Amino acid sequence: MWEKHCTSQHAVLLQECRIAHPIVKCTYCRTEFQQESKTNTICKKCAQNVKLYGTPKPCQYCNIIAAFIGNKCQRCTNSEKKYGPPHSCEQCKQQCAFDRKDDRKKVDGKLLCWLCTLSYKRVLQKTKEQCKHLSSSSRASLQEKEQYSRLSSGSHYNSQKTLSTSSIQNEIPKKKAKFDAISANGDSFSPDLALDSPGTDHFVIIAQLKEEVATLKKMLHQKDQMILEKEKKITELKADLQYQESQMRAKMNQMEKTHKEVMEQLQAKNRELLKQAAALSKGKKPEKSGAITSP
Repeated sequence: MWEKHCTSQHAVLLQECRIAHPIVKCTYCRTEFQQESKTNTICKKCAQNVKLYGTPKPCQYCNIIAAFIGNKCQRCTNSEKKYGPPHSCEQCKQQCAFDRKDDRKKVDGKLLCWLCTLSYKRVLQKTKEQCKHLSSSSRASLQEKEQYSRLSSGSHYNSQKTLSTSSIQNEIPKKKAKFDAISANGDSFSPDLALDSPGTDHFVIIAQLKEEVATLKKMLHQKDQMILEKEKKITELKADLQYQESQMRAKMNQMEKTHKEVMEQLQAKNRELLKQAAALSKGKKPEKSGAITSP
C-alpha cells in the first residue's frame, strides 16, 4: 500500500514538472530541450553561439536557421566532412540527406534528412504506443466480458439445476399416473413426451450469451480497424503537411535568393550608369572651356 502511494506521488510530481518545464524545440537548431521559462525559446548551445557570432543564417543545405559560421550549420558541416556531399531527402526532396553507407541506419530503408528522420520516428513511435494501448485495453475488456459470462452462466446453471431437480421429483409421480391411465385406456403414447427436459432454458440463455459475446468481439474488431485507419490517415496528413512546409520554406529561400541577385544586378547597373554620367560630364567641360578661349 505504501509503495503504491509513493508511486502515485512520484507520478504526480513528474506530471507537475513536465507542465512547468515542457519539452520544446529550439527556434534555431530545432533540437528538443527542456524549457526553463516561457520566454526561453532557444537552447543553451544556440544562446551561447548567438552571444559569440550573432544571429544565425539559414543553412544552404537543410534551410535550418543555424548557420552561425559561414553558410552551413554545424550539423551539416560535420556530416559533409564525414559522409561526403548531401543527397536528396526522399521525404522533403531537399539536398540535405547524408548517406551513411549503412542500410541499418536508414529509416525503413529510406534516405532521410535529420528533420524528416526525427518526425518519422516520432510518428511511428506514437502510432506503436497507441496500437499497443488499444490492443491491451481490448484484450482486458474481452477477458472481463468472458469472465462475467462464465460467472453468470455458472450461477444461472446451478440455480436452474436445483430448480429442475426439485421440479422433476414433483412432476414424476403425476406424469407416471397419467402414463398409467393413458396406457390403461389403450392410447398410443411415447415415453419421451412424458418427461420434460429440465435444462433447456439455461442452454438457450448460454447460447444467447455466446452470440452476444461474438457480436461484441466483432464490433470491437471493427472499431480497432477504424481507429488504425484514422491513425494511418493522420500520419499521412502530418507527413504531407511537413512536406508542404519544407517546400514553402525552400520556395521562400529561393525567392529571397532571386531577389538578392536582382538587387545586386540593379546596383551594378546603377553604378555603371553613374560612371557613364560622370564621364559624359567630364567630356563636356573641356568643350565649354575651349569655346570660351577661342575669340
